[in-house]
Amino acid sequence: MTHLLNLLAAIALLVWGTHLVRTGILRVFGANLRNLLAKSTANRVAAVLSGIGVTALVQSSTATALIVSSFVGQGLMSLPSALAVMLGADIGTSLMAVLFSRDLSWLSPLFILVGVVFFILRPSSGVGRVGRVLIGLGLMLLALKLVTQSANILTQAPVVKELLASLTSDLLLEIFVGTVLAVLSYSSLAVVLLTAAFALSHVIPMEVALGLVLGANLGSGLLALLTTLKANVETRQVPLGNFVFKALGVALAAPFIGLWLQHVPKVLGDLATPVVLFHLTFNVVMGGLFIGLTGRIAHWVALVLPKPVKSTVAGRQRHLDATALSTPSLAISCAVREAMHQADVVEAMLLGAMNVIRHNDRTLAAELRQMDDTVDELYSDIKYYLTKISREALEENEARRWTDIISFTINMEQIGDIIERVIQDIEDKKITPGREFSEAGMREICELHARLVDNLRLGMSVFLNGTLRDAQKLLEEKTRFRDLERQYAASHLDRLAVNTVQSIETSSLHLDLISDLKRINSHICSIAYPILDSAGVLAPNRLRQPALLDER
Repeated sequence: MTHLLNLLAAIALLVWGTHLVRTGILRVFGANLRNLLAKSTANRVAAVLSGIGVTALVQSSTATALIVSSFVGQGLMSLPSALAVMLGADIGTSLMAVLFSRDLSWLSPLFILVGVVFFILRPSSGVGRVGRVLIGLGLMLLALKLVTQSANILTQAPVVKELLASLTSDLLLEIFVGTVLAVLSYSSLAVVLLTAAFALSHVIPMEVALGLVLGANLGSGLLALLTTLKANVETRQVPLGNFVFKALGVALAAPFIGLWLQHVPKVLGDLATPVVLFHLTFNVVMGGLFIGLTGRIAHWVALVLPKPVKSTVAGRQRHLDATALSTPSLAISCAVREAMHQADVVEAMLLGAMNVIRHNDRTLAAELRQMDDTVDELYSDIKYYLTKISREALEENEARRWTDIISFTINMEQIGDIIERVIQDIEDKKITPGREFSEAGMREICELHARLVDNLRLGMSVFLNGTLRDAQKLLEEKTRFRDLERQYAASHLDRLAVNTVQSIETSSLHLDLISDLKRINSHICSIAYPILDSAGVLAPNRLRQPALLDER
């Protein structure tokens, strides 16, 4: 029982080590790897080579599939190019399987020691993330050694010997088991390495091992399909096309397993090398056969998963890329871009509100109220997306940016709510009763609105660029706007004193409106606070002297 537990623990350690390497590489080199893939669309050969290189580093064809799927979903890469990248990705993970099948266990202590030192010294920096990768590599090498040792001991037990003797090859069952294991472990690489270790230790016969390898390949394609089930159609097309390639490859390779068993193990001698070489040969041959069919398969996939006809609004490019979450700097950039779109919608609402006030346009008013639903939806999406970013993986400046995005989107959401209430008040208190603002009152409202639009655009610039000078200018606008609001409120009361009929009829609406515009301006100006606070130029409070408490 103890030996079985040791074997299971070693398998779990292998899967965990693979996860550490994959996530660590994506956090360190994620942006560069994505740029490499995005620029590899010149021809199919370049796409295959980029897929090999990126997947050899990431050690996960599934991770590569998710990246290129997001590119297709964003229109940055054509479907045939993405399928060519995936053919290279499968070759890349096969090459890593060949490398790790060698006895590199002597490197394990060195990798773990250096990795732990790096990670402890600088856990949130690039050095710490490199340390995470080294720890993962060390654990993988250690796990493979432990798997071999535990399996060797386990196979000496009489019960296990009888069980192994009764095993017969059932190719379909082996392919099914390999598929399930790849999906459960989230890594076909781990399954192939484990299979090679079992073959070397005589835990499973060679023919069973090759069936499991075919299943692992099929499982990696199925895993990408399952991972993107809830994504848009364009994103799901890449995993489907890649799965078709893998299914065809497995069907073509299965009859040749017997031929491989007759010749290759006799030449190579040991039992592990034929397994990983079969994995490599399978993917190289599959890449050679199918590279010319990427266009045809892409056409077939487009027929099975056709792109929906989208309206202008529904067809807007969404920037919250789920595949970027493993690279915090990229995920932060995605959230910033989506937050800027939210601000664009708020700006459109603010500009439209003035047209409703001037022209009593009920149709426009209804459209603007619907736009507030879009603002709320964007806020929820951005907030949820940010919560999925690992806070531990963020550097100090990224953590501040994370907080700034949350604050900015909250302000935009609240501004949208205020504009919606303003529009409702305009309909209820101005359009329906048929009232109009006085000429002087309308001029004041237009002046405040124009200044508010300018401040919103300045606030968007401050959020995007973080310039200290612009932040100071934005905060100064808060004082100016407050003074104007007080001045125009007083002017309105003066008009009431001389019995201006229009001012009397719209008095409540006028005062509420300029107060709401002031509240909107306060939300806009609060965008400057994080930048000014980081620069150390904010005063603790606005009091000239501390207030004295009456002790009586």
